[in-house]
Parts: sequence; C-alpha cells; structure tokens
Amino acid sequence: MTGLTQHHSTLEVVLVHWPVVNKHGDIIGSAVTNLDIHDIARACKTFGVHRYWIVTPFDEQQKLVGEITRHWTSGYGAKANPDRQNALELVHVRTSIDEVVDEMQGYYGVNPQTIVTCASPQANMLGYDEVKKNITEDRPVLLMFGTAWGLAPEMMHKADATLPPIRGEGEFNHLSVRSAVSIILDRLLGKY
Repeated sequence: MTGLTQHHSTLEVVLVHWPVVNKHGDIIGSAVTNLDIHDIARACKTFGVHRYWIVTPFDEQQKLVGEITRHWTSGYGAKANPDRQNALELVHVRTSIDEVVDEMQGYYGVNPQTIVTCASPQANMLGYDEVKKNITEDRPVLLMFGTAWGLAPEMMHKADATLPPIRGEGEFNHLSVRSAVSIILDRLLGKY
C-alpha cells in the first residue's frame, strides 16, 4: 500500500450529493455547499483523513467545487490562509461512488471497506471500535455521508456496514452533515 507513511490513517471520507433522498424519500441530487467543502475538509485534516471526496454528477456543481478549492489551494486564498490551503488540498470531486472506490482500490491495492452513516439504526451496523480496529490495521475504509435527507437506499444496501447513529439527549436527531462528520471522526480517530 503506497502512501501510508504520508497519512495518519487509511480512512477516507466521501460526501455524497447523488443519489440521496429528500424528505419524501424521492431520489434526488442535492447542491454542494461552500460550508460543507470547507468545514469537512478542515475536520478531515484535523483527524488525519487521507482524502475527502465530494460526489456529484452535475457539471456546474463540479466546477463550483473546483473554483472554491483552487482559490484556497493555488489562488489568493493559499497565501492569505495557509491552514485552509492545507485542508482544502484533501478535496477531490468525482461523478460517482464507483469512481471513488476504483481510485481507492488502485491506490491501496485492495477494495476499501465501505461504511455508511445514517440517523436511524440499520440491520448491518458495525460498532465504532470494530471500524477503528480496521483503520489501525491499515485496511482502507471509505466512510460515506449523505446530504439532503441521507443516502439513497441502494447506497445503504451496497455498503459493507453502517455505523450506529449519533444519539443525543432527546428524540431530535437532525444534525448537519458537518457536525456528524466531526463527531464521527473524533470517535474513530480522536486522541485521548
């Protein structure tokens, strides 16, 4: 596995904008947001994630991601804020999850374990400790987050496992994806 000495972990994060569902359960494509690009990249850099993928099949959305990341990695923003530059260098945009999995397979030499996140319990849940063990044993892990109202059922069924949902004090359970990424990365890669 090339490149492992350059990165803290074999964990990679993908933010999926298609296929996801809306509040009615319809399959949709969601819009990329500037906050998700920046904040998730910063969380990934903080916790030593190898790459942060953004999946959208929409050309205009891909161009937007490219413009934002170029500003911070090679444009004026790189000089103005080198910390942001370091974080946004992790961002890669692709058209589909299959492209991401193929690139990871080519990089690591094995298919990654695909793990999805969901706000409700699923039948194929794998605990945080088990996922953490896989990461520390240098098994590549692709952690998938959905936008809108979550990943489409086909993505949930294709994944190897699902992490348990994040639970708080009451019944309300609708975190922003940025918050969920940070919490989950801390559980998997945080140092205590």
